[in-house]
Amino acid sequence: MTTNDFARTDVVAELPGDDPTSASTAVAVRRRNETLYFALRNAKVVGALVVVGGMLLVGLVGPHLVAYSPTERIPGATMLPPSGEHWFGTTMQGQDVLSQFVVGLRSTFLVGVLGGGIAGVVGMAIGFVAGYRGGLLDELLNMLTNIVLVIPGFVVLIIINAYLGVRSLPMQALFIGLSSWPWVARAVRSQTLSLRSRDFIDLARMSGLRTGAIIRREIAPNMYSYLFMTFVLLFGGAVLTAAALDFIGLGPTGPGAMSLGLMMNQAVQWSALNLQLWWWFVVPGAGITIIVGALYIMNVGLDEVFNPKLREM
Repeated sequence: MTTNDFARTDVVAELPGDDPTSASTAVAVRRRNETLYFALRNAKVVGALVVVGGMLLVGLVGPHLVAYSPTERIPGATMLPPSGEHWFGTTMQGQDVLSQFVVGLRSTFLVGVLGGGIAGVVGMAIGFVAGYRGGLLDELLNMLTNIVLVIPGFVVLIIINAYLGVRSLPMQALFIGLSSWPWVARAVRSQTLSLRSRDFIDLARMSGLRTGAIIRREIAPNMYSYLFMTFVLLFGGAVLTAAALDFIGLGPTGPGAMSLGLMMNQAVQWSALNLQLWWWFVVPGAGITIIVGALYIMNVGLDEVFNPKLREM
């Protein structure tokens, strides 16, 4: 999408006596209704929302409905294939794969929301300030962004997890977020640079609004579509990064710790592929693929919704 597609603004003719606030509110409501209308007509967006929402519901409700805990060893139930009693089979230790899956789903969504949210907040804050203020502050923030951008984030995460012993899920999400924001900052800065010279921004300056208020009230609302799509990408990236760390054995530890990546790690450690215990690694792998795939399909659909040139009438 182009900058103009992301930063469309509606021009409202105001007559003497008109209330600018009411006019702006009416425009915002109209644009929101228009976006919702096209979103509900887009099969990619609706389908992806159903898939992600269904997986989220399973992750939230499932742990309270399963009969076993994810680490509980069931006597006489080792290496059982999927059946009516154990829908996703059991592990070599007799643990129920379904129980591990639903608990792992909850951890996957949690790290995605936390990691993506942290990266989004940091990247957007730096991008907005750098793009709007410009000058020396812009150069300093750009330098910081470029430094973090060239640092191999995944390698840093491996070092932090391996040598500092930080293995909890919240800390994992924090480090993922703090290493994923540079591309967001650069993209938001670029969009902000194109908006700060618009007439409505000049009008906001002349009215006496401070920098923070102008960014919140004038610039950010004109980029809400781009910001939302950015979070979707950050969410999917955080899920994949966390799964990769878990898979190589650097995931959360402790009693009851479970994630989809840890399930795959355990399956590899116990040679599930050689023992033909396909359900042990296929189930978590399919879960990660479905979530991330649905998120990227949603992003494609949102591109069609927010970009008038791509909309399906």
